[in-house]
Amino acid sequence: MGIASDFVLIVVAGLVGGLLARLLRLPLLVGYVAAGVVIGPYTAGPTVVQIHDIELLAEIGVALLLFSLGLEISFRDLQPVRRFALIGGPIQILVTAAMGALAGIKFLGLSATDSIWLGAMISLSSTMVVLKTLSATGMTSTLASRAMIGLLVAQDLAVIPMLIILPQLADLSGALPRLARAAGIAVVVLAAMVALGRWLLPMLLKRVLALGSRELFLVAVVAAGVGVGYAAQAAGLSFALGAFVAGIVLSQSEFSHQALSDVVPLRDIFGLLFFVTVGMLFDPRFVWEHAVEVALVTLFIIVSKALILGSLAVAFGYRNMAPWIIGLGLSQIGEFGFVLARSGVGAGLLSQTAYSLALTCTILTMALSPLVSSAAIPLGRLWQRWRKPVQPALDMDLPKEPLEGHVVVAGYGRSGRAVARALRAGATRFVVVELDHAMFTLAVADGMPAVWGDVTREEVLAAARIARARILVVTVPDRGSVQLTVQHARRVHPTVAVVARAVRESDVAELRALGVTAVVQPEFEGGVEMLRQTLIYCGRDGDAIRLVSELRDSLYGAA
Repeated sequence: MGIASDFVLIVVAGLVGGLLARLLRLPLLVGYVAAGVVIGPYTAGPTVVQIHDIELLAEIGVALLLFSLGLEISFRDLQPVRRFALIGGPIQILVTAAMGALAGIKFLGLSATDSIWLGAMISLSSTMVVLKTLSATGMTSTLASRAMIGLLVAQDLAVIPMLIILPQLADLSGALPRLARAAGIAVVVLAAMVALGRWLLPMLLKRVLALGSRELFLVAVVAAGVGVGYAAQAAGLSFALGAFVAGIVLSQSEFSHQALSDVVPLRDIFGLLFFVTVGMLFDPRFVWEHAVEVALVTLFIIVSKALILGSLAVAFGYRNMAPWIIGLGLSQIGEFGFVLARSGVGAGLLSQTAYSLALTCTILTMALSPLVSSAAIPLGRLWQRWRKPVQPALDMDLPKEPLEGHVVVAGYGRSGRAVARALRAGATRFVVVELDHAMFTLAVADGMPAVWGDVTREEVLAAARIARARILVVTVPDRGSVQLTVQHARRVHPTVAVVARAVRESDVAELRALGVTAVVQPEFEGGVEMLRQTLIYCGRDGDAIRLVSELRDSLYGAA
């Protein structure tokens, strides 16, 4: 059956690997990579035959991931981290690449060319792995996660000059004119893609929507992503990078949210192909023959990248857990490392030994990344026990009036806005804490006393006078932020009453264990209210009261 049977084998193996990973409380991508090792050409048992064709499909997975990332990017959301991304990103890439190249020459005995390629690969982190990890842990809206996404965007864009510059190492004579020509072509192509995309893509999608077919809309969205990617590849750039640019362009239109929701299931299936393919490239024999070298290099990559990224975060004013989350979260080698590696081998500039070492370390750092990331907060807490936190370098807008016995409202989204308006209507003293500067500006425009900053940071909570507050209301829709906010608030004010939002129903028990006074799960409450209204209109008022009470007791516990 050829590629059809291979596709079935990959999906089934990925399902089994994902189920085992979930049972072991590991991220799904670890199960996918393990499944790829089992069905790869280097292990016994069922084996994928058409590996090259599957790799081509996996490239579509990378493209769709970056396309969806582009759709999700809001330049407004990245405003608080733009300085870190635009200045810190290039610094991190250059420092990490130089460190990798030096290690390759001094300690691994690689040639200068091999070492430079290796350093370039090490400098890149995995957008796919980081997004999957952030999504699984519910930490997609914190300042640290936005800083990570900002750096990832900078790294993804840096692939363009890397793909232009690195091949010139084969012949340095006349390299500058060739480099200038290639850079000029890249700038022209990207500018044309952005200009045409802003005008052509929205117009195309409007025409498709006018036909009244959701199916055609999905096809048009995917065609836009992979079509722009193919155009970029034809111009000598990266296929995945072109899709990323298409996503960024489309994110500025009114179609971005629906396009993202439609493309996510397709992205996840092709993403499974990518991770299984990554596992298939893993050669256990190479690891066995070079076990010590592989282990040391993998450890070196994780530790050195974590130190560089964490130190850079501190230098740019990030404190508390943020440097740990950023450093360990971005300590892996990314999927663009495969792109660079294949480009180097294809051009005859990267030896097979260096290629195998880089490939193996990339796979290992990717597979270990979720486990390494999960150690960020425990290590950060351990560090804080030995070192007093430094005061933040970020500015905060403080309310002018004195606060005592007030309510601290964390977040000014829809829930936080409703709480703040009700408190103001009831003449209750309160202060809003909001990280999104646009939302903070809205709060100020609405006449709300507000503090701008990351509510997970104790200094920001102190600015909101949490030590003298009566109640803390945590409305932010991010699981990790809710937990960190509660923990830090309890540390400063152990008896403050806390009303917290549960992002998922499974979070209720965890928040109760943290000592939260009252837990609210918005989606559950919405369903309960719809049930109550339905029963009332059916003339069953008594049943409505009883059933609503039983449902709430089943989730939150009896009062």
